Amino acid sequence: MGKLTTHILDTSAGKPAAGVHIDLFEIIHSDAGDRTRGRCLKRAVTNDDGRCDAALLEGPAFVKGVYELAFSIGAYFDRTGASLPEPKFIDVVLIRFGVEDAGGHYHVPLLVSPFGYSTYRGS
Repeated sequence: MGKLTTHILDTSAGKPAAGVHIDLFEIIHSDAGDRTRGRCLKRAVTNDDGRCDAALLEGPAFVKGVYELAFSIGAYFDRTGASLPEPKFIDVVLIRFGVEDAGGHYHVPLLVSPFGYSTYRGS
């Protein structure tokens, strides 16, 4: 049974990023070949370990396709008291990714600081 999970590490503080709001969207392909953001499939908030308490999608709800995760990082750094410019250099991190095998485990971690981020397909 496949599933989608994530976690966030604050590389500027060397710890998990707790209390980050995450929205998961489906991406829809139009007949013209355009890709647009569809409906929000799930909303979650990271726990003290920087993870969601449950998979974002799993089982029959997790299907082949394109998805987008929206991480509200600017609000997280505001809460930590980080010194940020206005406007923020990074406010919302968007990661759009494809799922080819809905039976697999897709783990999409986010490593973030106020001025940069990276991601990869984890396990």
